Order: sequence, then structure tokens, then C-alpha cells
Amino acid sequence: MINSQDIKNGVCIRMDGRLYFVIEFLHVKPGKGNTIMRVKFKDVVDGRVLERRFNIGEKLEDVRVERRPYQYLYKEGADYIFMNQETYEQIPIAHDLITGVDYLKEGFICDVVSDASTDTVLFAELPTKVELEVVYTEPGLKGDTATNTLKPAKLETGAEIRVPLFINEGEIIRVDTRDGSYCERVR
Repeated sequence: MINSQDIKNGVCIRMDGRLYFVIEFLHVKPGKGNTIMRVKFKDVVDGRVLERRFNIGEKLEDVRVERRPYQYLYKEGADYIFMNQETYEQIPIAHDLITGVDYLKEGFICDVVSDASTDTVLFAELPTKVELEVVYTEPGLKGDTATNTLKPAKLETGAEIRVPLFINEGEIIRVDTRDGSYCERVR
């Protein structure tokens, strides 16, 4: 159990049978009355954000989570097979538990967050920026770099993103896995 005043960003708690990560918290001392904690939570399963208020001294059930590096090996049916970097144990993770799954390539190292008490996987997280090869895009014309115009490009993972006109097939680019946006060309 954890007191409400001990809440910090990144703490995982169990409320109403669901797991939530604290993404924002604020001590509020109104002019009269007791101090309260205003907390924003993110649901581990579906990513919904909710806001709650707690009185100081209120007890909450905290969950101990472990974050470990796992390497993505291959896809088997609807599951993605990952290998623990320390024990070489292989585990399947469902498609909807992986953030940025469209940019996942064999050999990538991901952080897998699991509940330490039950050893259940909560979610897997790709690095925020990954390097991928462009396998198809329309050829760019020389001198088309003056405007901020974008064109569609297909990556080696099968995902499609919008890239600047000067990007050609075979080039390696850096992609933000949170929103699928182009970051830069890798030389």
C-alpha cells in the first residue's frame, strides 16, 4: 500500500481491478479545507487517461512493475515472440500490447513491462526513434527541397508514412514510433 501523498510520475497502482500508471500529479492546498492530490492516470490496457482526486493520507494499492529489455524474434500467428536478453526465455506478446508495432523489425530491442507479482506482461514499448529502410516511394525531383511538401513512402516493415520529397528508395530514415512521423535521414 502507498499513501496518496507519496505518488510520483511512473508509479503503477491498482484501482477498480485495473492497472494505471501515474502520468501527472499535483498537490492542491485550497484556501480552506484539507490538502488534496490531483492525479492523472493512464490505463495500462487501453491507454485511456482519467483524472482523480485523493485526500492526503488515503491508501492506494501499488503494483511493483519490472522493465526488462527483450529482443523481437519473429511473428507467430497473432502473437509476436520476444526473447529475454538475460535468461534467453522466449515469450509471446499480443499485437495490441505493443506500442508502435507497425515499426517493429526483427532484432529490435524493446522494453517489456510486466507485473512482478504475477509475471503477466502489461505492455511492450519500442524505442521512441528507430531506423528503417524506405523500400518504395516515388522518385524525387532535383530542386524539390524548397517547400515542406511530403509524399507517401513504404518502409521495410510494411508501414506507410509521409516523407519529404528528397527521400528516395533504399535510404535509411529515422521514424518516431509514437506517431509515425519522419524525423531525419540517416547518413
